[in-house]
Amino acid sequence: MKHVSEWIEQFRSGACDRTLSTIYGEASAALQRERYCRALEEFGKLFGRQREVSLFSAPGRTEIGGNHTDHNYGRVLAASVNLDVIAVAAPSEDGRIRVKSEGYPMDTVMLDHLSPLEEEKGCSSALIRGMADRFAQDGLSIGGFDAYTTSSVLKGSGLSSSAAFEVLIGTILNHLFNRGGVSAVRVAQMAQYAENRHFGKPSGLMDQMASSVGGIIAIDFADPANPLIRPVPFDFAATGYHLCIVDTGGNHADLTPEYAAVPAEMKAAAAALGVSVLRETSWEALLTALPSLRTKLGDRAVLRAMHFLRENERVAAQVRALEDGDFPRFLALVLESGHSSFEYLQNVYPASQPAEQGLSLALCLAQSVLEGRGAWRVHGGGFAGTTQNFVPDALLDPFRRTMEAVFGEGSCHVLRVRPFGGLCLEAL
Repeated sequence: MKHVSEWIEQFRSGACDRTLSTIYGEASAALQRERYCRALEEFGKLFGRQREVSLFSAPGRTEIGGNHTDHNYGRVLAASVNLDVIAVAAPSEDGRIRVKSEGYPMDTVMLDHLSPLEEEKGCSSALIRGMADRFAQDGLSIGGFDAYTTSSVLKGSGLSSSAAFEVLIGTILNHLFNRGGVSAVRVAQMAQYAENRHFGKPSGLMDQMASSVGGIIAIDFADPANPLIRPVPFDFAATGYHLCIVDTGGNHADLTPEYAAVPAEMKAAAAALGVSVLRETSWEALLTALPSLRTKLGDRAVLRAMHFLRENERVAAQVRALEDGDFPRFLALVLESGHSSFEYLQNVYPASQPAEQGLSLALCLAQSVLEGRGAWRVHGGGFAGTTQNFVPDALLDPFRRTMEAVFGEGSCHVLRVRPFGGLCLEAL
């Protein structure tokens, strides 16, 4: 650990450029150098420049395949991206965690009360408390710390800013008090607990796992306590295509019931088929029971179950395509996934707000620009937020112009896959 002033001197001298290039790419090193210096300065103003601090980062994630499959123990294909939440943090002796996130009030959590608080649900302090709670339940060390954070992960973007924040807090607790001995998989599981039990959002595990583990990974949640994680060695940058996330400006804030209905309806279909989750049944069993399922659950729940069963197999096909170097096949599968999400999963616009269809519009525009030369789909949980697009280099400029003319300047984000998950910079 170094004092705030020592860290700033190191960054200003270029001594940290190699580390920054490793994490963010050489072209972004200068921008990140200034970003970390600003964060260090802000920590110094709030908590003192003579504090010994460590630096942490946790990335956003992009879901490449497996839309709404994780919560029914399915497969997903995901990757960490080069947008992240960073923290300057230092241990304290006063039994509390204080986190000041740029643009938000200070969160303070006392470590003598770690049970979920009803009034805290939906707040970032619930995520902090939830991570500390899970560490303590697992017999791991916890302690007070002060932190300043700043994020480049777009809030409400489908890039999972909340998962990145949870993983960041877990990474701080891991390195400050447990010598980095907690695995990335375990940090992700703790983060899901914090989001489910303390924050009050019934998320699956994919977001946290992709942020915590990093790189391109295939995850099989057949046994959610011991998910199978497989790195997928593929270089998207070498394909001549760009990964573009289009932010349509929608807000997820009032859509929790829409999100909650997806796993609830899938699990209701599973229960009607005599199993606990859809991973435990088959397409043939679903077709056999279809008449009774429609009567009992309604058509939407049946269609969502059909989406799951096909999407779960599609992920395996996507992994095979990437491992075989068959990028055209991969793009075709991305398009199939997008159609299934729109038509059967039905998470492109909220049923409660049919007039607001920014995602539908963005998908239509993508098709008009990319037809026959790329792929487009809803990104993340859906209902609002972002689309994911694979755009050939020759069409990047017209694609970006088209999207930003409708959704505003800066709404089209050209991303790259990041090779690291949650990390302490000193550990690199």
